[in-house]
Amino acid sequence: MALAIRDVREHDLDAVLALNNAAGRSILALDAAQLRYFYERAEYFRVAEIDGQLAGFLMALRDGGNYDSPNYRWFSDHYESFVYIDRIVIGNAFRRHGLGRILYCDVTSYAEVRVPLLTCEVFLEPRDDVVVLFHGTYGFQEVGQQRMGDSGPQVSLLAKDLPSYAYVRETWLENGGLPDEPWLAERELPVPATSLPTSQPRRLAGERRP
Repeated sequence: MALAIRDVREHDLDAVLALNNAAGRSILALDAAQLRYFYERAEYFRVAEIDGQLAGFLMALRDGGNYDSPNYRWFSDHYESFVYIDRIVIGNAFRRHGLGRILYCDVTSYAEVRVPLLTCEVFLEPRDDVVVLFHGTYGFQEVGQQRMGDSGPQVSLLAKDLPSYAYVRETWLENGGLPDEPWLAERELPVPATSLPTSQPRRLAGERRP
């Protein structure tokens, strides 16, 4: 089995959209315009590919954006610097093989050299104890709860401290920046050509399933 974790490419978007919308009620559905919004703006957007087949993906955004998700806004109101995991989706045929942990390790590697905190949320309605346990064993702690909108689900807002960041900041970020290494490179964002239609709800945040 050949596994590759790489930045999403434009030709992946149809497969990503299908994977997202087949994930069930624990993942909020997207349309093509909403997915392109992430493609054009998400600092971290990587796919897991097994033997050439798209098996899963993870999308995350940095602080300071204009993303109109109530959960992203909650973290923006409470923390100055963070990476926010919007959603992770693993295809049905590839679940229970550790891909969720692999993608979480990868996004942690991305985040810990840039910010002190990795954040996300999990749905409490319906509650999935496997998901809650996954995040607890990976070092996340609850820092708050809120309801998504007037009638949306209750969510647990989670954060994970990244202790490596202080060393990276003092050693590199405050002294010229990160080394010029491929694994440290930023994702090259395409020039934004779209925005979310005003008639569409902009609440895009999705709960994650390992």
